Amino acid sequence: MIRSVVRRFRRRRETLEPSASPPEMATLSAREREIVDKALPFSMTSVERVVALIDSVRYCVKRDVPGAFAECGVWRGGSIMAMIYTLLDLGRDDRDIYLYDTFEGMTRPTEVDTSRVDRTALDWWKDVEGTEHRAFPHFFDPDIFNEDIVRRDVMATGYPAERLHFVRGRVEDTLPEQAPSRIALLRLDTDWYESTRHELIHLYPRLSQGGVLIVDDYGH
Repeated sequence: MIRSVVRRFRRRRETLEPSASPPEMATLSAREREIVDKALPFSMTSVERVVALIDSVRYCVKRDVPGAFAECGVWRGGSIMAMIYTLLDLGRDDRDIYLYDTFEGMTRPTEVDTSRVDRTALDWWKDVEGTEHRAFPHFFDPDIFNEDIVRRDVMATGYPAERLHFVRGRVEDTLPEQAPSRIALLRLDTDWYESTRHELIHLYPRLSQGGVLIVDDYGH
């Protein structure tokens, strides 16, 4: 898990500077490239994962899978934007979308969050804790990442404001009280064991038959 986090942060640092399109982009349609180009600057995920998310949205719409779209751990909103731009490309703006995040950075790991190296995630976390207990300040500094910034950027997509539900706080504190009754697409990206387990316990039972579950950090 630790190496995965480091790789994601390194990849995100590289995307902060202009660079040539990755080779994967050559295989995409013009519409897919446009969506990826809009979403990727606000995401730490790869092109392949953004495309998989685009395909998941299309699948849910084509199969008319009932329920909201939800993401736990949205960071700057790139994956949410990919969902939104795909919906709009399909002429749909009728899905409720739930965004769960602390909007203050990653939560602390626990002793059960192991890594592929000798140290636990918690020990490693303590070494990189930043000001006001925010690790990785390059990505989570309040000046570049907070709820107002994420709201502004997500709202700029033009998706109906009444369909966007920003839920601030640890998922352990906000779920299941602030969860939709049914979910068509569920993306989990909060990295740690306890938060992911909590999300699965309370949100997976709400996933509609035929719905899509994406656990971004599974196996790391």
